[in-house]
Amino acid sequence: MRVSSNWTKLPPPLFSKVVILLIDALRDDFVFGSKGVKYMPYTTYLVEKGASHSFVAEAKPPTVTMPRIKALMTGSLPGFVDIIRNLNSPVLLEDNVIRQAKAAGKRIIFYGDETWVKLFPKHFVEYDGTTSFFVSDYIEWLDHIGHISGPNSPLIGHKLSEMDSVLMKIHTSLLSKDRETLLPSLLVLCGDHGMSETGSHGASSTEEVSTPLLLISSAFERKPGDIRHPKHVQQTDLAATLAIGLGLPIPKDSVGSLLFPVIEGKPMREQLRFLHLNTLQLSKLLQENVPSYEKDPGFEQFKMAERLHGNWVKLHLEENHSDILLGLGTKVLRQYLGALKTLSLSLSTQVAHYDIYSMAVGMLIVLENAADASSGWSEVNLLLLLGTVGHVLSLGASSFVEEEHQTWYFLINTLCLALSQETCRSYFLRDECEPQRHFHVEQKRVNVLACTLQDSTSCNTPESEIAGKRVSLLEAQGSCKWWTVLASPWLVLICCRLLRSLNQTGVQGAHRPDFSHWLTSSDHKVQLSGLAALSLAVIFMLVQRRCSLVSKVALALGLLGVFCYRAATGIVQFPWQPDNKGISKGIIEARFVYVFVLGILFTGTKDLLKAQVIATDFKTKTVGLWEMHSGLVLLAALLLRPHNLPVLAFSLLIQTVMTKFIWKPLRHDAAEITVMHYWFGQAFFYFQGNSNNIATIDISAGFVGLDTYMEVPATLLTVFGTYVGPVLWASHLVYFLSSEGNNGSTLSRACFCYALICSVPVATYIVLVTSLRYHLFIWSVFSPKLLYEGMHLLITAAICAVFTATNQTRHMRV
Repeated sequence: MRVSSNWTKLPPPLFSKVVILLIDALRDDFVFGSKGVKYMPYTTYLVEKGASHSFVAEAKPPTVTMPRIKALMTGSLPGFVDIIRNLNSPVLLEDNVIRQAKAAGKRIIFYGDETWVKLFPKHFVEYDGTTSFFVSDYIEWLDHIGHISGPNSPLIGHKLSEMDSVLMKIHTSLLSKDRETLLPSLLVLCGDHGMSETGSHGASSTEEVSTPLLLISSAFERKPGDIRHPKHVQQTDLAATLAIGLGLPIPKDSVGSLLFPVIEGKPMREQLRFLHLNTLQLSKLLQENVPSYEKDPGFEQFKMAERLHGNWVKLHLEENHSDILLGLGTKVLRQYLGALKTLSLSLSTQVAHYDIYSMAVGMLIVLENAADASSGWSEVNLLLLLGTVGHVLSLGASSFVEEEHQTWYFLINTLCLALSQETCRSYFLRDECEPQRHFHVEQKRVNVLACTLQDSTSCNTPESEIAGKRVSLLEAQGSCKWWTVLASPWLVLICCRLLRSLNQTGVQGAHRPDFSHWLTSSDHKVQLSGLAALSLAVIFMLVQRRCSLVSKVALALGLLGVFCYRAATGIVQFPWQPDNKGISKGIIEARFVYVFVLGILFTGTKDLLKAQVIATDFKTKTVGLWEMHSGLVLLAALLLRPHNLPVLAFSLLIQTVMTKFIWKPLRHDAAEITVMHYWFGQAFFYFQGNSNNIATIDISAGFVGLDTYMEVPATLLTVFGTYVGPVLWASHLVYFLSSEGNNGSTLSRACFCYALICSVPVATYIVLVTSLRYHLFIWSVFSPKLLYEGMHLLITAAICAVFTATNQTRHMRV
């Protein structure tokens, strides 16, 4: 007699309905830690004594909402490009639990983040979506509270208590309806991602990837004394579990494993059947993606489990209920579980779809641009050359990528020491043959300094008259005391050292206490207010000197509006302001500042256009460029958090010191000045508290002054708020080179130089990431860095467009 069993036929569902309560940015310790005990008592009861199974689900980076929803519903691992798509989620085309449920005729109702509605359009019979990108809304969203105030904010406790009440209402309702159905219901409590200690997310720290997963059902009744500690699982395991629980096919691209406690109480035959369905699906996925799948340990374990399972079925159909059947069943069970673990791990590292053609095309485009830019490369001093090349080479090591800020801090400090040595040599060792530092323009020595010592309006000396001239360094310093020039590199070095203490960044030092944490604590609001006010005053003094009267007034009112905005949001306070004053979103105050930002930018643009018409009006052009720079400074002051305003003030101070005491007296050429601006821009990117970690992006900057989510303004403001350092130093570079009376050739070479030093690291990094695409840290380290570099390249393209436009203005006047 031949016996057979249809193992692959879908089994009946385990649950009549499933309710998923997903809380944005719910960290595991918010449920299983002290906060859970304090603010979520009902949930804590369910975890410790109720009919439930609890897990700590690991979310793979990038830990942002849309990729995590995809992982939960498809069981697959999204790529880092989904960080960009997260801003405007496209339709999810991959096989997923929602699609399978709809195909099976199940009614799906949704309330919450509209990202779900965008991912699954026409899937819900009833829905009500709300935008999740309005970060200033800290009433509805736990995630937004984290972005604004961090995980230790008092608002977190209120939100957790509210969610605990919601969970209790849903659970009570489900229990009452379970009496009317044959099958029990399932309530799932989970988070899409966690939250770092600064309140952000996107990277791979333990706080960001650890989320609670609580499965609640009357089917999970526990006996007295049955203690169930949370087990560590993968977030992708939920898709396979929900599919089995609802009697649906497992999504074909899922790399997750069925959560075994869900079926642990079922008969052995059903347990083995469920596990076989899961391992069969994973083995098929392995066959589709790995040519040598037969040699994979997980596949070998699966085939062994399948053979043992066949033997067990034969014994079972023969109605053999001996200990042999039980022992064999237990062995098959262990074999399946081992195969599931091995297959899931193998697929998680190997099933990554790479578009090699597109990667190669992008690589060639960037390399071609770098090759084009190299034609304008001029000799720079040894430090700038070796430092730039060394930084590019360091990108091949994950540790150097994680701690890249240390590279730039070292380079800037070394540059200050080299400049100090150069100033000392120039002043103490000068003789008749003084160092001939000059701007090279088309192989001619053009002493721009002879022009800049005069009033900029009279800078129209013919090139033939100043070619070959030399001005002594004592003349070049003008009215500056010799000791101020000698001390200037050390002043810059001291400023950089102070800024390093403000924000700890990277991976190794991010957890260390820094001055910003001290300032942002509620006990030090007075000190933060004083420092913010002082920084704004310094910013005004450094910027207003070259502005027109109208722009000076606008700048002063704008900076005052910045402080008023932060006072309205409760972060700083005026001396006469009571501590218990109510806070707001500061919409009116922020828009007040935007008016002055646009006004200053408009004035600068008008002056630039005027300079195109009046050929001899050189001063109008330089004033216009400075006012454009001033408008960007005011915008940066508005978007930066108050504790980072000293970063902006120090940036302007260093620009002033370097211009007056280093670049002009020492007569550095355009290439050297360009590289120095690039170095300082990169250093200030990290002084601001940024890193190559997605979690350090301050997305709240994108919602300053907005009362609703608007995609384009929010994106542009977030990008500018992140890249304030590089943008402001590039803006200053355009102004400085233009104000020195350089001709179009010098500006073109500076543009080529800037494009080169920006594109070469990107081109090199694309090659590295392509070759390391199966590296252990590809998603947690290398991919986030590639996103940062890609965005930096776009900003560089915009800066080069400004260079070109300024250069064309120069040509029109010639």
